[in-house]
Amino acid sequence: MTSFNAANPLKGTWEYAGDVFNGKAEGPPTDYSLQRKYGSKSFESFLLEKSEKPHKYETGDYTLSADTCSETQTYSSQDSQLIGVTVHYLYTIQNDTLTLSGKLPNGNSVKEFWKKVK
Repeated sequence: MTSFNAANPLKGTWEYAGDVFNGKAEGPPTDYSLQRKYGSKSFESFLLEKSEKPHKYETGDYTLSADTCSETQTYSSQDSQLIGVTVHYLYTIQNDTLTLSGKLPNGNSVKEFWKKVK
């Protein structure tokens, strides 16, 4: 079952749970965690390490339409080719897991998994 409701289903905090990048599965990092906080139209991504302040590494704007999440990166703490570029993902939410599937502008395919925190 995929959850689509009138309220924004992405709003809240999600923790990165791994991905499949160009067909290769990878789990989440073990030394730190990545969290993404979705507001009503924008998001902020943070790197969290024990005994450290959260490090904001990315921000962006997004829109939802049917099964598509369109994200535009507005800030990155690292060099990024995606600032100002809109990437379209198919999204599903099943139980507490958000899945974003898409093709990046450089042609790489990605499927990311995020677990709902709050």
